[in-house]
Amino acid sequence: MTTLAAKATDILARLGADPARHTGGSMASFSPVTGEQVAALVPDTADTTDAAIARAGAAFLAWRLVPAPRRGELVRLLGEELRAAKADLGALVSIEAGKSPSEGAGEVQEMIDICDFAVGLSRQLYGLTIATERPGHRMMETWHPLGVVGVISAFNFPVAVWSWNTALALVCGNPVVWKPSEKTPLTALACQAVLDKALARFGDAPADLSQVLIGGADVGAALVAHKGVALISATGSTRMGRQVGPAVAARFGRTILELGGNNAGIVCPSADLDMALRAIAFGAMGTAGQRCTTMRRLFVHDSVYDALVPRLIKAYGSVSVGNPLETQALVGPLVDGAAFDAMQVALEAARAAGGTVHGGERVSVGTDAAFYARPALVEMPDQLGPVLEETFAPILYVMKFSDFEGVLHKHNEVGAGLSSSIFTTDLREMETFLSAAGSDCGIANVNIGTSGAEIGGAFGGEKETGGGRESGSDAWKGYMRRATNTINYSRALPLAQGVVFDID
Repeated sequence: MTTLAAKATDILARLGADPARHTGGSMASFSPVTGEQVAALVPDTADTTDAAIARAGAAFLAWRLVPAPRRGELVRLLGEELRAAKADLGALVSIEAGKSPSEGAGEVQEMIDICDFAVGLSRQLYGLTIATERPGHRMMETWHPLGVVGVISAFNFPVAVWSWNTALALVCGNPVVWKPSEKTPLTALACQAVLDKALARFGDAPADLSQVLIGGADVGAALVAHKGVALISATGSTRMGRQVGPAVAARFGRTILELGGNNAGIVCPSADLDMALRAIAFGAMGTAGQRCTTMRRLFVHDSVYDALVPRLIKAYGSVSVGNPLETQALVGPLVDGAAFDAMQVALEAARAAGGTVHGGERVSVGTDAAFYARPALVEMPDQLGPVLEETFAPILYVMKFSDFEGVLHKHNEVGAGLSSSIFTTDLREMETFLSAAGSDCGIANVNIGTSGAEIGGAFGGEKETGGGRESGSDAWKGYMRRATNTINYSRALPLAQGVVFDID
């Protein structure tokens, strides 16, 4: 047994995960840190997927009748269990997703934070009282549990995205069936074990309120197609969303799609360049460029280009790249060889389009089974070729601009619309960027980077990003169904809009 496999097995045992699900199976799981196999999982089948959804449907019939504040108590207990498991679960995230220890722990902190948010939310699932034109009547809206929620998550945030959906789904009265990325299944089993501890303390929750499906695209497709799943919340690529969206719509189900992001930053003449440098470096290089909110495009005003970009190039050349579990490196591994290959294809296309590439080469860490790369900064003559597409790797395309209105058009020219940022101290530029005429993204930031969203705000984007919203604000409404109710407490029957329908 490899060292990382032993560590992962020990963590899973401490958290209480069922060893029968991650040992002796046919589905191999690898750590991007070393490329070593860390588990052999037992995948689900079409039959076990159907059975899990049927069990979730039965759980829904009971859980929807539990008062929302009582449902919130389960999420409160989950938050407590996550606090106790933070070190172990964060370490497992680092092993399986290749994140640094601080990023692994930070992802678990996101889970704790959304639990805190959802506990308060359990007492705030408010409807409206609405003015009615009919005397002796009252009109209102009520919100009810929706049904089974299917969650499909990506490898880059293997536990946080599940928690965003699950904490809200549970307080809203819904069971959850989770299909994690086949690249990060162990963290899913660990999360289920942590939730099982909270369920045991809760005491009277229905069985199968939360379940995990292990497998590849076939298992995800079965979850998406099943009529017993009221809502599919899917996080991943735009390509995946193009498959999931129509499939769920064909059976009149609901979706929350959080897809790709070709995110950009704009550096204006008045920008604080020291602040911008730090924000851009983290936004573009953090998590080895494998965040949906990673900064991938940077527009720099020609008056400050020479003051900023050489400093960025220097930072790219000196940033530490290495094993995040053994060093203090700021940039860890790409998830696999396919990600590295895609990065190289994009860089070759950039060169062919007239770009000047700084960095991008493979970095040796003592094994050919893992894929580390120096982040690449590419000076481009214009926004063309690979700049218009998202490559899930640490590539930042840098371009000059001189006209503010023109750069806003360039900013919005791409298909995705997730996150954006502007660096300026000019109030007019700032407010224009945040206005209807500015950024067309779901997230628009001022003087911070494109990544690092907090759970209090709804997370998601527009256009090819899918339009879905997860986490904070009123994202809870996506997990419930709304009913408009009119109550007649009079002795008459006036009709709306002055309609008369009298019968003898």
